[in-house]
Amino acid sequence: MHEFLNRNEQGYRIGIDEIPHYRYTMGVLALIVINKAGGLIYNRTFGDGLNQLNTNDYLVLAGTFHGVHAITARLNPLKGFMNAQQQQQQQAALSGGAAPIPSRPDPPSGLEVLETENFRLQCFNTLTGIKFLLFTDTMQANVDVAMRRVYDLYSDYVMKNPFYQLEMPIRCETFDRKLNSYIREINSSR
Repeated sequence: MHEFLNRNEQGYRIGIDEIPHYRYTMGVLALIVINKAGGLIYNRTFGDGLNQLNTNDYLVLAGTFHGVHAITARLNPLKGFMNAQQQQQQQAALSGGAAPIPSRPDPPSGLEVLETENFRLQCFNTLTGIKFLLFTDTMQANVDVAMRRVYDLYSDYVMKNPFYQLEMPIRCETFDRKLNSYIREINSSR
């Protein structure tokens, strides 16, 4: 499956992912941003931990993830149970003479984390439907904090850019520079 690089102290061949210093220096590997229609609007790789993909592969990945995310947002085995439980609470409140309890439906979450033995994919879905996919090493800590900071950078440097059009590819040098600086900071602190 993978190329063997060296032998350990016992003489057994070991692969690149079994070398401790290599595995723990990868950190954040890539970022993909998908618009609400499933189109790829931004992609950037930050290290050599992932295989290099061509543009068509990134487009296919964005569309496929968008479809899987939409399907998994509808799959909720507890939804029927929760609706029945809420109806019982409403009935109890109405029979007791109290006003009905207002309820707001939970937003669908869909696929949030996909973890393999080689990487972890974390998805952050904004209220406007933009999806941020962050590919990290499986040992990367505080991925949700990093994801939130990436979203803050997007909000500050892309959404406040008067020349940016919604749902279109992100071409903002300040965002690129700030994002690269932040990811370099994360990856060097490991």
